[in-house]
Amino acid sequence: MRAILLSGGMDSIALGYWKRPEVAITVDYGQRAAEAEMRAAARVSDELGIRHELVRIDCSALGSGDMAGVPALDAAPVPEWWPYRNQMLITFAAMRGIAIGVNELMLGSIASDASHADGRPEFYAMMDKILVGQEGGMRVVAPAIGMTTAELVRASGVPRSLLSWAHSCHFGNLACGACRGCVKHYQVAHEIYGDAY
Repeated sequence: MRAILLSGGMDSIALGYWKRPEVAITVDYGQRAAEAEMRAAARVSDELGIRHELVRIDCSALGSGDMAGVPALDAAPVPEWWPYRNQMLITFAAMRGIAIGVNELMLGSIASDASHADGRPEFYAMMDKILVGQEGGMRVVAPAIGMTTAELVRASGVPRSLLSWAHSCHFGNLACGACRGCVKHYQVAHEIYGDAY
């Protein structure tokens, strides 16, 4: 059974629509925008007719930067960096997934995620080896890792009505319009839909 780590952002929504896994797993790890992300992921899962699993583990005390609402650590490559975030999310999603029979976990990482060490193809290859080597032999894949968000949206064919549920803000449950997540959202929407957006 295939699952997707569905954050409620544009990339994971487009990938979910394109690849149609049986399960979507969303993790509330204490990020500032958790409520809006959960709402978006639940709505998209419902629209796609796929099972939605929600995992809640408060790691806010371990966060850094915009998504945690605290100053970024010195090691942060970008303002929203949360230490070992993708490793954490993969682990939590795999823990839930193995309990319900998931054998492949998809992530919506795209080419620009390489600004984080844990958003690069080699990171996902290492995580795949780690999970495959453990009980259950779960695979980790990032099918859109070489694409831009606009390329992923176009390749997926995701309708605008579904993509409109995406929540990309790093600061909270209402789009701030200024963080890197909001800026990316607007830039991609403008690239795809033009001034009509």
